[in-house]
Amino acid sequence: MNENASVSSLLQFIRQAPTSFHGVAAVSEMLLREGYCRLQESMPWSLTPGGKYFVTRNQSSVIAFAVPQGDFQSFQIIASHCDSPCFKVKELPEISSSAYVQLNTERYGGMLFATWADRPLSVAGRVTVLEDGVVRSRLVNLDRDLVMIPNLAIHMGREANTSYNPQADLMPLFGDGSAKERFLPLIAEACGVQPEQILGHDLFLYNRMEGTVWGADNEFFSAPRLDDLACVYASVRALLESRDQGAVRLCCVFDNEEVGSSSKQGAASSFLKDVLGRICLGFGKSGEQLHTMLSGSFMLSADNGHALHPNHPAIADPVNRPQMNKGVVVKYNANQKYTTDGVSSALFRQICKGAGVPCQSYANRSDQAGGSTLGNIANQQVSVNTVDIGMAQLAMHSSYETAGVKDLDYMIQAMTAFYSSRIVALEDGGYRVEPEIAVASANEQACGEEK
Repeated sequence: MNENASVSSLLQFIRQAPTSFHGVAAVSEMLLREGYCRLQESMPWSLTPGGKYFVTRNQSSVIAFAVPQGDFQSFQIIASHCDSPCFKVKELPEISSSAYVQLNTERYGGMLFATWADRPLSVAGRVTVLEDGVVRSRLVNLDRDLVMIPNLAIHMGREANTSYNPQADLMPLFGDGSAKERFLPLIAEACGVQPEQILGHDLFLYNRMEGTVWGADNEFFSAPRLDDLACVYASVRALLESRDQGAVRLCCVFDNEEVGSSSKQGAASSFLKDVLGRICLGFGKSGEQLHTMLSGSFMLSADNGHALHPNHPAIADPVNRPQMNKGVVVKYNANQKYTTDGVSSALFRQICKGAGVPCQSYANRSDQAGGSTLGNIANQQVSVNTVDIGMAQLAMHSSYETAGVKDLDYMIQAMTAFYSSRIVALEDGGYRVEPEIAVASANEQACGEEK
């Protein structure tokens, strides 16, 4: 099998990122390897020209940014999200009877229930523990086939193919009757602490199936959490591979998009606004200068879109019908579920044309409501020109999703070209794109003392 290097790296990244917490940890490791300096929101920041930095919030969102060597007048931002629909373990996690012990869970986000049944699942997330009087957070991944959600045999429930009740039908089976009160001790053992030290937890089920490349010419790949770890991975790769072009380059990975983003670490929070403000403060820029820079800034809201379905082509719009392996999808919606307008679309397509990356258009059928994503939510806090883009995929919100091999490279190329271009605001509605300008980048910028 001919393996695509980008897809292989993405699948490895997904294996390391069963939850938002692990996803942010994996992104942080990628950034640290490339010389990015970790900042803390609770400490003062000391920023220097040419510096590369990142900061996390709640351990489940991260914003990385690279400062140009010279003065800067704008920000170029890519936003994606690291959460996916799944089952969250409730605070009292066990439901026991004489015969079985199940895990008490609730759904997180809009999920396809059927895709979680009859397959090996495990548990990962964050645990808070008490150590020497200090409350600390530990990431945990049990990383083994641990639970299963067994289907009811068709002979006993012929309506099973038409409906699921999340409380009655979707409780994962953990063990037989002897497994009572064994779940939290198992978590404690994985954390290296005693059960009584656990004060709280944010634990989630995840699909244990490995990603795979398939198709007549190995043109497709499938894996858990492609929505939206594919865009997370592509945006981090693009940040690391792009060149200094005179603007501050930011890569934002937000949590909680699947449940509305209205958390302290979501796109609707002050996280991005706070980081932009502190960057300006770090270089002695005024509030007036921040507003001026925002007017000339640009954001890619990167979240995967729906590909034309082979079994249900009538569900798609008559002409805006993206296909896998045909290029980056630009998403449109008249009711502003997506932020794309004539200006932002034109600028992004011009960048893609210069980079040799094909683009496609997506719009819902006019008789179907569409979901929103990061761009219009983040713009409520930080108003910048924004275009909504993504990779075309099938089975969105399934526990195992499918995309096109070529599209991952297209996305990385488009994002890298975006970061490596300069968008100059001339007036309201007037912009100039200056691609691949030659500005030396600070590849070996010293990290300095962590703040």
